[in-house]
Amino acid sequence: MFDRLEDLVLRYEEVMNLLSEPDVANDNARFRALMKEQSDLAPIVEAYKQYSSHKQNIEDSLALLEEETDEEMKELAKEELNESKAEVERLEQELKILLLPKDPNDDKNVIVEIRAGAGGEEAALFAAEIYRMYVHYVESRGWKVELLEADETGIGGMKNIEFMVKGTGAYSILKYESGVHRVQRVPETESQGRIQTSTCSVAVMPEAEEVDIQIEEKDIRIDVMRASGNGGQCVNTTDSAVRLTHYPTGIVIYSQTEKSQLQNKEKAFALLRAKLYDLELQKQQDAEAAERRSQIGTGDRAEKIRTYNFPQGRVTDHRINLTLYKLDKIMNGDIQEILDALIAADQAAKLAKMNDK
Repeated sequence: MFDRLEDLVLRYEEVMNLLSEPDVANDNARFRALMKEQSDLAPIVEAYKQYSSHKQNIEDSLALLEEETDEEMKELAKEELNESKAEVERLEQELKILLLPKDPNDDKNVIVEIRAGAGGEEAALFAAEIYRMYVHYVESRGWKVELLEADETGIGGMKNIEFMVKGTGAYSILKYESGVHRVQRVPETESQGRIQTSTCSVAVMPEAEEVDIQIEEKDIRIDVMRASGNGGQCVNTTDSAVRLTHYPTGIVIYSQTEKSQLQNKEKAFALLRAKLYDLELQKQQDAEAAERRSQIGTGDRAEKIRTYNFPQGRVTDHRINLTLYKLDKIMNGDIQEILDALIAADQAAKLAKMNDK
């Protein structure tokens, strides 16, 4: 590990020197790539420098304890020794995590698809609430939400919602939300006061660029039509809605959120690329079944991951047996504690797998 860290420090210094060269500054693509590499290396180099400094402090403190006769100075040296030992232990763990293989999609924007599952109208209402939960969370981080498509019901529910989240590292955090979310509560439509269980599924997909996924013209059919649904200037007035049919997979994308046919077409293709890219990722993960099971962020899409129990005011994440009694805050987007716990558990699983090798 330490040989690798030394190499990374040398590479970091090399990158910093390259960034100051005029030839590099004039080459936009190379400059961006080096800035990205510098950004990735900086936290590792900083942690390693702190680690090296504390290791030196340990040596200095031990030497001082051997030579020093003054009791007060000895106590200070012992105190510094203990502090540095604790920091070395902490930084060693931090460096191990920083050196874990990185998911190449982690820095990407994401496309999230929420679909109402079992539970009829109540499931659609729950899907709409889960969407609002994510919107609040995304906005609290300063990221942006762009609605791609929504199939609304008459009483405020949503049969399905597709939206993009734009923000650095969005996929690295939101990928843990893929799976089946379950709600237990008395629906507003229930006259007998009985608790009902309903579900919605969440799929989090990394945004795919054209270089990631090539779509052949012969594999696609594009239909344009008049938009339909609730209100909006473009509804039933212009042929602005776009439907894409991808023959090889049978995927159909419908986009009508924009007034412009061109914008709807762009959104439809972005969603199709993300779905095709996600299918490729799923194939890779299926081929590495054991690896997939060890990583919390890439679990089975059909797996029930979380329960929102309204009568008890609790949320339970079943993957890590975490229960929090702050349902109202969570439904308002306060999900960072859950995500932090999932990230920590995922890192621990990866570290354990590395140690077993």
